[in-house]
Amino acid sequence: MNNKIIVIAEAGVNHNGNVDLAMQLVDAAVKSGADIVKFQTFKAKNIVTKSVSKADYQKNTTNEEESQYDMLKALELTYGDTMKIMKHCEQNKIKFLSSAFDHDSLDFLTNKLNLKTLKIASGEITNGPLLLSHAQTGCNIILSTGISSLKEIQIALSIIAFGLIHGANLKENPSLKSFQKAFKSEVGQSLLKRKVTILHCTTEYPAPLEDSNLKAITTLQNKFGLRIGYSDHTKGIIVSVFAAAMGAKLIEKHFTLDKEMHGPDHKASLSPLELKRMVEMIRDLEKSMGDGIKTPKKSELKNKYIVRKSLVALTPIKKGDVFTEQNLSIKRPGNGKSPMLYWDILGTKSFRDYGEDEVLF
Repeated sequence: MNNKIIVIAEAGVNHNGNVDLAMQLVDAAVKSGADIVKFQTFKAKNIVTKSVSKADYQKNTTNEEESQYDMLKALELTYGDTMKIMKHCEQNKIKFLSSAFDHDSLDFLTNKLNLKTLKIASGEITNGPLLLSHAQTGCNIILSTGISSLKEIQIALSIIAFGLIHGANLKENPSLKSFQKAFKSEVGQSLLKRKVTILHCTTEYPAPLEDSNLKAITTLQNKFGLRIGYSDHTKGIIVSVFAAAMGAKLIEKHFTLDKEMHGPDHKASLSPLELKRMVEMIRDLEKSMGDGIKTPKKSELKNKYIVRKSLVALTPIKKGDVFTEQNLSIKRPGNGKSPMLYWDILGTKSFRDYGEDEVLF
C-alpha cells in the first residue's frame, strides 16, 4: 500500500433495503472522490434473535416498538442486489467493499464476489469463529475496534494471525494458546503487518466529540505496529480530518442521500456535499503533510536572499580598516557573507573599500 489516505464512504444500510437507493449512494460516493464505497452484507436471521431490542440511537431514529430483527430484516439486500451494486461500482471505477456479519455472507463475498479485502465491524471483534473464518480466506482485513480494550484487540489479532498462518486447512486446533503463539511468531507478525489495518472507532451514533479519543490512534500504532485508520461516527467532518493529520491511513465515514430519511444511521451520516468536502479536505491535508524531511522546498528558495541577511558596512570602510562593532551591521539581502561569520570577521582587516550599506562578499 502507498502513503495515500484511503477514504471509505460508508453507505452501510442507508439504502433502506432498496437497491435503487444503493445505486444512487454509489453515484454520490463517486462524485465525492472517495476511494471505496462500503455496504453491509447479512441475513437478519443469522445475526440477531427475534426478540432482541434495539440500541437507543436506533430507537430514536426508527419505530421504537419494532424489534432489531424486524428493523434489520427490512434493511437486508439480497445477494443478487449486492452483485448488481458491485457491478455498478466497477462500471463507475470505485472500489466496492462490504462487511459480512455472518458466515453465509462471508462465503458470498469471498467465493461469489471474489473480494480481496474484508471489513470486520466493531461488534464482531469478540466473534472468534467469524474472525477466524475471515482470516482463513487470506484476504486483506480491516478491523474496526469500537467498544474494545487493547486486550480484546490483541486477542482478535491473535485469532487473525492464526487464521492467516494456517489458511483454510487448519493443521493445529484453534485455542487461545495457539492464537497467542501465532500472534507472537515472526510469521504471524509479518502477516498482520502485510494484511491487517486497525480502525480506531467510538461505537455511538453520533459519537460525542469528547469520546473521540484521537490519541488512541497513536496508542494503537505504538502497541501493534500495524496500519491504523479511523472509523468516524461524530457529527461533521472535522474529526476525520484531524484523525488523518494524526496519522490515520484510512478514514471511514457514513453518508446518506438525505439525513431525514427513515432508518437507524441517516441522522449520524454526512450528506453527499459534506462527504465531498471531507474528501477534498483530506486530499489538501495529504498534500500539506509532505514527506517529513526538513529541507528547503523549491517554492521557497526564490525567497532565500530576500528574507535572509548579510554582513554590510554600517559606515564607509577603507581597505586596511579593522572591522568593528561600530562599522559592521546585518541587513537584507542575504546574498553576501553570512551573519554567522560576524564574530570571525571582527578584528580582521578589510581587503577592499566598502561604501555605506554595501554588502560584504
